[in-house]
Amino acid sequence: MTKAGDFILGGIFTFRTGYRGRVPTFQTIPDPPTCRHINTREFKFAQTMIFAIEEINQNPAILPHHTLGYKIYNACGLTNIIKSAIDLANGQREIIDQRNCTKAETAQAVLGHSGSTPTMGFAQIIGRFWIPVLSHFATCTCLSDRKEFPSFFRTIPSDLHQSRALAKLVKHFGWTWVGAISNKNDYGVNGIASFIKAAQEQGVCIEYYQAFEQTGPLGELAKVVETVKYSSSKVIVAFMSHREIKVLAAELYKQNITGLQWVGSDAWITDHSLTDSEGHSVLVGSMGFVVSRARIPGLEDHLRGLHPSQFPHSQFFRDFWEGVFDCSLNEAENIQKKPCSGSESFQNVHLQFTDVSELRFTNNVYKSVYAVAYALHNLTTCEEGGGPFFNASCANTAHIQPWQVLHYLQNINFTTTQGERVTFDQNGDSPARYELVNVQSASSGTIHVATVGVFDATLPDENQIILNDVEIVWGGGGGGHTVPVSVCSESCPPGRRKVLQKQKPICCYDCVLCAEGEISNITDSVECLKCPIEFWPNTRGDTCILKEIEFLSFAEMMGIILTVFCLMGAFLTTMIAIVFFQFRETPIVRANNSELSFLLLFSLTLCFLCSLTFIGRPSQWSCMLRHTAFGITFVLCISCVLGKTIVVLMAFRATLPGSNVMKWFGPVQQRLSVVAFTLVQVVICILWLTINPPFPFKNLLHYKDRIILECSLGSAVGFWAVLGYIGLLAILCFILAFLARKLPDNFNEAKLITFSMLIFCAVWITFIPAYVSSPGKFTVAVEIFAILASSYGLLFCLFIPKCFIIVMRPEQNTKKHLMGKTTKDIQY
Repeated sequence: MTKAGDFILGGIFTFRTGYRGRVPTFQTIPDPPTCRHINTREFKFAQTMIFAIEEINQNPAILPHHTLGYKIYNACGLTNIIKSAIDLANGQREIIDQRNCTKAETAQAVLGHSGSTPTMGFAQIIGRFWIPVLSHFATCTCLSDRKEFPSFFRTIPSDLHQSRALAKLVKHFGWTWVGAISNKNDYGVNGIASFIKAAQEQGVCIEYYQAFEQTGPLGELAKVVETVKYSSSKVIVAFMSHREIKVLAAELYKQNITGLQWVGSDAWITDHSLTDSEGHSVLVGSMGFVVSRARIPGLEDHLRGLHPSQFPHSQFFRDFWEGVFDCSLNEAENIQKKPCSGSESFQNVHLQFTDVSELRFTNNVYKSVYAVAYALHNLTTCEEGGGPFFNASCANTAHIQPWQVLHYLQNINFTTTQGERVTFDQNGDSPARYELVNVQSASSGTIHVATVGVFDATLPDENQIILNDVEIVWGGGGGGHTVPVSVCSESCPPGRRKVLQKQKPICCYDCVLCAEGEISNITDSVECLKCPIEFWPNTRGDTCILKEIEFLSFAEMMGIILTVFCLMGAFLTTMIAIVFFQFRETPIVRANNSELSFLLLFSLTLCFLCSLTFIGRPSQWSCMLRHTAFGITFVLCISCVLGKTIVVLMAFRATLPGSNVMKWFGPVQQRLSVVAFTLVQVVICILWLTINPPFPFKNLLHYKDRIILECSLGSAVGFWAVLGYIGLLAILCFILAFLARKLPDNFNEAKLITFSMLIFCAVWITFIPAYVSSPGKFTVAVEIFAILASSYGLLFCLFIPKCFIIVMRPEQNTKKHLMGKTTKDIQY
């Protein structure tokens, strides 16, 4: 299809598919190749190019003094496509003679082809002559190589962007385990390679990759189907043309292989010819990215107004017309069909060819024509002295060189009437912006595609995919409205981490619990984070929480019980002191230094009360008070017992003839001995508190999951010196009491002192290993128990028998009773 003009635009389209050719023998001239099936989409592209050229010619604002012409080739098969490109490059006409050979009609630019492989074939050739090539559909990333294709441009984004968009789409829906299939040409192989690389960068794993060709061996297709049948992934990314996907879908349908979610490339996802395949239902729910939909005012009228008379030399148009209306334009050539009446018109029929509701790639053709037109317009309106070439010169419009058009085309920047900006980067690529489409239903001759989102490569990574509110129909057996799941391993919840399975991709892993003291707070964590020293994981293992602080509290059961025993001991001691005070003039109270008895009761009360300082939250003052108060009060207590023991011995010695021992250990000496013994402990405690006093301490090592708040001893020497001094006095007291055990029963209490000291020493000897080995707050409980046990032992052994006599047996509380047995024993 041709039309003359000042500037010629070439076009190469394939109106027929199903190429049938022969392998040349090079012995005879090969027959021309034939193609069987009509491709109305390609013919629509060509008519859009014609419409845009006619529109520009009628627009006085663009090329006002020049007209555009066109020369459009219907090229079937790679050989014819390359031949058509060479014809457009050298300007030869069908008939070459001496007169015509001198005038070349080289095209200023070539539009096409729809396929990446054919475009690569001729773009390399005519690119050496710097003739611009603009494609509306060739998306192979390889075409962005300026060294190989120096004059190539496209109004559709590169597959590099589409591949990245598909990888992000797969990741967006959580499909980390997918299969990949492509055809074996440059478009499929390069496209799927870019996708696999981008998918792996997104953390998506490819279970398998298979490739086949529609015209290839049947075994290739069978291998692909077999792989799909036995794979575990439910999502398949298909980077191929509509021809291959139709063959594959039909074979899968025959073998009843369903439940798959398809993610398709732009070459087939919106192609209405998919319904020609009996397996088109398999593809319902497919998703993919396509260029944005657009409106082209006036295009529908142009398409509906077409008639064979406008293109008398186009055999294709005649065949197309006859096929649509089932009539014959030339009755002599086709007697099987009725002759056309002449009243046939596209105005009265509904065809995919005349449908302009889904103009996507068609709009790219429209933009390509305008891009060349604006480039030529800028070239022809250049003013001398302001040009882009040597010495600010402009191009000679009478002899325009291809490289000059190429320069202006590279720097083109305009906005269409629909508000779409057209520009090219340094590689000739257009900005990447896609619509995310979903195949929602398919019926005879048409598919219903809904736009469910957009992809804009100019936005930040996390915002590039934007979904709208349109409901998505899913494949993959999800009931149509449930997002399919395609993973090698289920996601690891927080609290667990991923451990890769041997000899498998990174998407195949096991989920294991984090180690003690570690958490993972995100899904699919590859490592666990160690909690800070004062924190511990919660039961789910996804958050670090403050460790429980443990100390012996007044509020807990153990603290309450010990507090009760402490107060009960102090109360009982106070009651005994009151009884003794009431009966202070009785012989049993006066018999053995009542002053020491009251002092002993006072010290025992302090011993019971000092136990309370061990209960509650440790503080700086409580830590210092508890050990020093305990040490001093116990020494005071033992000092009193020791004094009473010495008094017993001295009293016995004083009853012997000629003995005056008691004058050496009278009341004054007894008080001084108690003060002296106690003062030593006071000095030890002062030195301890001065040099290295006890302090509150968080024990983080004993338990992993909780903190023990305890009092650190500060100086262990000071602590053991306090205990050692108490032990020394207790042993001394025990020895003296043991020596006095055979004295008359009614006169002294040596046996009771011996027994009480035996209890005291036993308690504190067993205290040492129990104290060292007890964990946490039980250490404090052991210490309190030792204090209480030894205090109760002294109280019960020394005072309860006397109280019993005072209260229950007052007849025995006489001097005669106390002295009676003593006299007999002394005479003996």
